[in-house]
Amino acid sequence: MSQKTNVLLVGETWFVLKMHIKGFDMVPLGGYENFGVWFMEAMSKFEDIEAEHMPNHIALTSFPSTLKDINKYDVIIFSDCGKNTISLYPEMFTVPMGPDRLDLIKEYVEKGKSFVMAGGWNSFQGIRGIPGYHDTVIEEILPVEIQSSDDRVEKPQGITPEILKKDHPLLKNLPEQWPVFMGYNRVKTKSRADLLARVGNDPFIVVGEYGKGKTMAFTSDLAKHWGTDFISWKGYGDFWHNALLWLSGK
Repeated sequence: MSQKTNVLLVGETWFVLKMHIKGFDMVPLGGYENFGVWFMEAMSKFEDIEAEHMPNHIALTSFPSTLKDINKYDVIIFSDCGKNTISLYPEMFTVPMGPDRLDLIKEYVEKGKSFVMAGGWNSFQGIRGIPGYHDTVIEEILPVEIQSSDDRVEKPQGITPEILKKDHPLLKNLPEQWPVFMGYNRVKTKSRADLLARVGNDPFIVVGEYGKGKTMAFTSDLAKHWGTDFISWKGYGDFWHNALLWLSGK
């Protein structure tokens, strides 16, 4: 078995269409945003981590659809990637379209691998409920219950997480002072899950087991805007390194 932990980050990208209206004239401008860069840069510094980033538009067509392909990874992280991107296919008028890749993730975890959902406007139930992970197999395997409606909690004044279990492997050897976060997704900790940190009265970091595998909910963002202070925190890379090693059992 490889000594490296193989990680797949899915999401954190989008295309941008702007319309500049300058008096009588209109000028359309295009663009592309990739907010996975901070995670990928941080993980590149660890020789025991092999990280791959799959943007949303690539995941739509290329996210693994067989157990053989998905098992190349020890840990899969979803961050700002809605359920339709994974569950549906571009060829929507093909019958059948293909296997439900959300079910595949459940099987992947059941058989011993790990899954993480990080927060954001397009995570958990997210903005206007569009990401839509409530009442899915992803909610079943996660250590938290997901709301049925928009679950975003904006904290423009900032909020600092309270660490509840400093001796857990995820939280060891990190700076005492955590950064300020600008928001999170409101969820509920499941009865058999392990709540490691909270913001106010709400869960912040929760871990648990499903089948032979492990899952984790990190309810704020691993990138901007909720995590703008987080990505510059000196413990950012070490925290995710701790998490990936613990989740993979390596």
